Parts: sequence; C-alpha cells; structure tokens
Amino acid sequence: MANRWKNTLTYRDVTDEATFMNRRQLLAAASGLALGSIAGTAQAEDLEANSWEDITSYNNYYEFGTSKSDPAKYAHTLVTSPWTVKIDGLVDNPGDYAFDDIMSKMTVEERIYRFRCVEAWSMVVPWNGFELADLLNHAGVQSGAKYVAFETALRPDEMPGVRYPVLDWPYVEGLRLDEAMHPLTMMATGIYGKDIPNQNGAPLRLVVPWKYGFKSIKSIVRVTLTDTQPPTSWNKSNGREYGFYSNVNPEVDHPRWSQATERPLGGGLFASRQPTLMFNGYEEEVSNLYAGMDLRANY
Repeated sequence: MANRWKNTLTYRDVTDEATFMNRRQLLAAASGLALGSIAGTAQAEDLEANSWEDITSYNNYYEFGTSKSDPAKYAHTLVTSPWTVKIDGLVDNPGDYAFDDIMSKMTVEERIYRFRCVEAWSMVVPWNGFELADLLNHAGVQSGAKYVAFETALRPDEMPGVRYPVLDWPYVEGLRLDEAMHPLTMMATGIYGKDIPNQNGAPLRLVVPWKYGFKSIKSIVRVTLTDTQPPTSWNKSNGREYGFYSNVNPEVDHPRWSQATERPLGGGLFASRQPTLMFNGYEEEVSNLYAGMDLRANY
C-alpha cells in the first residue's frame, strides 16, 4: 500500500531490535499483511527508542487498576476469544460482528505512530491494524450520522479495577464522524506484528494519534453511529480538565500541569523533556478538520 504521508518515524525510533525483533523478523511475522509506515511530517531524529517492555508494561487501563504496572499484572484475566463487537445506530447493517469475521474483511497494515498521554509522557508505537473508516463503511454509515461512540467491555469478574468507582463504568469515548473517517484513525489489533496484549487493549482498540491517549479506547465491544455528541468517560468525570476533542496542543495546558513539553518514555524519570508538537506531529494531516474552531474552547 502506498503511503499517503511523508514517513519520518522508523524502527530506529521505536525499538531495540536486537532485544526484541529485527525488521526482517517482523516482516516474516506479518507476511500476507499490507504493510505501511504512516506518520506525521514532524522530524523524529531526537526521539528516544521504545521497547516492547516500555509499551506493554507502562500504560493506563483503569479497569485493571490505577497504577501504570497494574494492567500488565492483571489484564491476563480478560478473555478475548471469542469476541464480538456490536455496531448499531445510524448504520445500514447493524448487528453483532464477530472479531474473526471483521478481520477477514479488513486490510491490515503496520503504522508507526507517536503516542502522547495527557499526563505529558510519550512514546512511539508500531501498531498493526486497519482504518476505522473501512469498518464503518462495511457497516454502512447513514447520512444522518455525525458522531461515532465507542464502549469498552465491562466484566467485573475479569476486570478487578471496575469494582472501584474511579470512573462511571463502562468506559466510553467518541469522535466526530470526520475524525473517525480520517485515514490516520485506525483500529489496532497488534503491536510489533504480534497480537495486541491484553493490557494494551486486546483484541481491538482505537488509535487516534493526534489526540491524547485516553481517547484511544481499549477492548471495544460496541460502536454506535449517532447524530448527537456522545458522552465520554473522562469528560463526564471532569469536564474542566478533559474536553471532548482532547487534541494534543502545547498551547493549552491541563489545569494542573503544562502541556508545552513531554517526557519520552524509556529515558528514565529525569530524562530530558522535549517540546510537544501541535496535534502530536500530525498538524499537516489533520488541522483542516478544525478550521475556524477555537481550539482553546474546543479542547
């Protein structure tokens, strides 16, 4: 598949190949897939490398606990096969879609994306997955649809964190339809050519690389097309701190910390911070989606 954007992120920016897998091994593991490395136009020469260990052992998935290490410790309890995604609302073909059936119809490719957490740390991740637009088109988007709502699995027997009212469970998120249909927006099913680990959102998670990481909802069980803006978990929890859009923006601080810089994961607690890039480095690709909008009011 031909790339539609200038590629500046490479495996040099992502992983210690000698420790985990080299490029040749990844291509072998992903044989039969349509591969492409799609990234923003910002330069990546100064990025710290991220390992499999970084990506899979330091993340937020509050359904398994609020510590960064909790998901890796406890997410093995989540049963991911079989898995079904309900697609409903303003679509021509509503129904319960088996994960395996979805995968048989989608074109899977590799994309190396920046990932920026609202907590001001960052990493670079090599995802495998397919464009969300392909899944939505398969379901048949109706003309009245304006937004896409997402819902995470809610399984108290498998998710110890939901026993506590950290958020209003289940976790929900949403995008405007044009954001959802943008070619950069993907549904990730793997990392490094391997199935995505439970702690990273198996078997199916959203990835929207120009938004803060909490927008990339994990372990999706429902996708709903709607004509009204859907509620989102962190916005419901604290609308002052977490807006519906939550685009990465160095000029709009979180009420409790600056977003002007970020700490690249892998360099240690006292690693040098680097400037935050507008739209996380994808400004050229996505800024047109917000033309004329006040990005402070619509944060």
